[in-house]
Amino acid sequence: MSAIRLLVLGAVRQHGRAHGYQVRNDLEYWGAHEWSNAKPGSIYHALKQMAKQGLLYEHETAPSTAGGPPRTEYEITEKGTVEYLDLVREALVSTYNQKPDMLSAAVGLMVDLPRAEVIDLLKQRVSGLGDWRASVTEYYTPEDGPEQLGHIGEIMNLWLHQADAGATWTRSLIERIEGGAYTFAGEGEPFVGVLAEGEENPFATGERHAGDDA
Repeated sequence: MSAIRLLVLGAVRQHGRAHGYQVRNDLEYWGAHEWSNAKPGSIYHALKQMAKQGLLYEHETAPSTAGGPPRTEYEITEKGTVEYLDLVREALVSTYNQKPDMLSAAVGLMVDLPRAEVIDLLKQRVSGLGDWRASVTEYYTPEDGPEQLGHIGEIMNLWLHQADAGATWTRSLIERIEGGAYTFAGEGEPFVGVLAEGEENPFATGERHAGDDA
């Protein structure tokens, strides 16, 4: 899975319609350029590719009244919405072979799913982490320490710590969600996580890219 695919679909969906620079601005606002592969080139490439794949619909717009060039605005399609929500679900459940940016993206977008479903997906995540931990301890005994396998044992030790920390964090998130935290799909006005047109972005990199005016 690719975090850029999930992030771009999520940003476009939250706007309703958005041009490429808006999407880039939002992802920088979320800090995604620091913790994922969401760089300008990959964002604009993802928009064009997903439009070709039928996940996004392209709208050609008129030149701005201020004299700016016309831009291509994107809108998520029904197929794109299905893909997007499936990516969120998969990333919330995936465990041992998952890159951190996928989980980060999914947590930032999980409120687009119903509360009960997110709780169920996170419980599946805890179960998966338990299975992963059990598979490691089939050939590695934590009580005997990592030295039993030489310095290679430190790898298994790392995996167990990651599994334990991941399960602890996930259980605490489940507890907060079960306690009523956040606004999920179907519960009312969602949290606004994107910037309005022209709104200043305090976290923008300020670096220009050829795709910014497209």
